[in-house]
Amino acid sequence: MILVTGSILARADCFDEVLRSCIEHVERSRQEPGCISHDVHVDCQNPMRLFFFEQWADEAALRTHFAVEGSKAFVKSLKGRIVETSGTKIYRTEEIAR
Repeated sequence: MILVTGSILARADCFDEVLRSCIEHVERSRQEPGCISHDVHVDCQNPMRLFFFEQWADEAALRTHFAVEGSKAFVKSLKGRIVETSGTKIYRTEEIAR
């Protein structure tokens, strides 16, 4: 499985629009082949920060996700509406049996 994390810090005057774009992106992404989960969360210590957590079946599914026009449009939509980004962090994982 592939895990993806990242966060963005929205400008206060754009937060509602940024959150709406994030939710639309998450809902669209959940329909893509290979998407196990795709979530966005508001940081409880800084409510302007939005944190993404994604699980993908494999690297091919993730690469396809990044290439989808909707994903590219989402990234472009954030320009000028966020203060900073942590960047995307990508991890290859395996479940540990308990």
